[in-house]
Amino acid sequence: MKSHTSIAALAASLAFAASPVLAQTEINFWHAMGGALGEKVEEIATDFNEMQDEFKVVPTYKGNYTENMTAAIAAFRAGEQPHIVQVFEVGTATMMAAQGAVKPVYGVMGNADIDWDADAYLPAVKSYYTTPEGQLLSLPFNSSTPVMWYNKDMLDAAGVEEVPQTWDDMFAAAEKLKANGADCAFSFGWQSWVMLENYLAWHDEPIGTQQNGFAGLDTEFVFNESTDLTELLQRIADSQADGMFKYGGRRGDSLPLFTTGECAMWMNSSAYYAGISEQAEFEFGQAMLPVNTAVRDEAQNSIIGGATLWVLEGHDDAEYQGVAEFFNYMSTPEVQADWHQSSGYVPITTAAYELSKEQGFYDENPGTDTAIKQLSLNEPTENSRGIRFGNFVQIRDIINEELEALWAGDQTANEALDNAADRGNDLLREFQDTNS
Repeated sequence: MKSHTSIAALAASLAFAASPVLAQTEINFWHAMGGALGEKVEEIATDFNEMQDEFKVVPTYKGNYTENMTAAIAAFRAGEQPHIVQVFEVGTATMMAAQGAVKPVYGVMGNADIDWDADAYLPAVKSYYTTPEGQLLSLPFNSSTPVMWYNKDMLDAAGVEEVPQTWDDMFAAAEKLKANGADCAFSFGWQSWVMLENYLAWHDEPIGTQQNGFAGLDTEFVFNESTDLTELLQRIADSQADGMFKYGGRRGDSLPLFTTGECAMWMNSSAYYAGISEQAEFEFGQAMLPVNTAVRDEAQNSIIGGATLWVLEGHDDAEYQGVAEFFNYMSTPEVQADWHQSSGYVPITTAAYELSKEQGFYDENPGTDTAIKQLSLNEPTENSRGIRFGNFVQIRDIINEELEALWAGDQTANEALDNAADRGNDLLREFQDTNS
């Protein structure tokens, strides 16, 4: 894999009409992208600002996803809300329920003086954020899906000739790695998203009733009824005694386990491409998530993570024109292809995916289209379209707590999933009572 080219050179070739306006209208954009990704967001905004003189987008890093969303809610209550706020996918139901605070993207783009094609976005990405009628509520931006990152040097040294494709392959490879002296065979991050939400979608099993929350607020969790998930989590927990699995924390906290060469395989977002490229001093690659052949021979499709851009109410029409023009710019094939190639997030439009292929990116960087292939593997079912549960930000914390008790040996996988479902259902009922 190799690094990408700067967006600046690409942006210079774009045709973009500048408007002769004396004073710039400021558009405030609160985001949760730190490090290299944050620098890229700054670059995109700078390029937009330099290509016209009517609007000035001001990106501001407000902390992680939870912190950014919390800050935006507090700002709205104080009447000081930004125009655009980045919200992770599990905040979708909460944002949809925030009537009077959110301005749907289809309305912002439809009312603006621009030529916008709502069908340009990848179906697997768009479907997560639309109304039942297919209208886009928030703009897809940094969409990703979990993949399996692997250290090719460690696999080769241990005699693992093929990257594991099934969970049985994973444990077989783990035994070889351990025999070769590896401290850890595999780990993962964002465990609710990777090992529960995506595991079940990957195997076409429901997480909750009511089409995983898409069909109504009266949904209940059923992930604890999956015997194959329960057995797999227990198998993983038990493997710690043999040094095969190591838990390294929530979100991306376990990234160093992979980049330092301690763990040979790591399941987490495709969007760690930029960070791994910077830190890894070994040959690495990404492959599809393993399949549990105890329940399916072939995978269904994975679901996205990441975040979208929501527009908040309370601003002038002229400012929303600026928001629409910025969104239109961000959706151009050149910007999206560059963002995808530099970050590891999937391109949000079909045109950006096609452009990346024309540019030879996937030929020069084998495996970097894994996320897109996973998302497009099959037509999504009710179990693999995505999830839309209220209070899911808090529910993910509950799932984290219960799984961490499993990894610590304080309870079984069956107890962890039952506890998570029971506690999560209580929060679903609170959300239903508040928003019905």
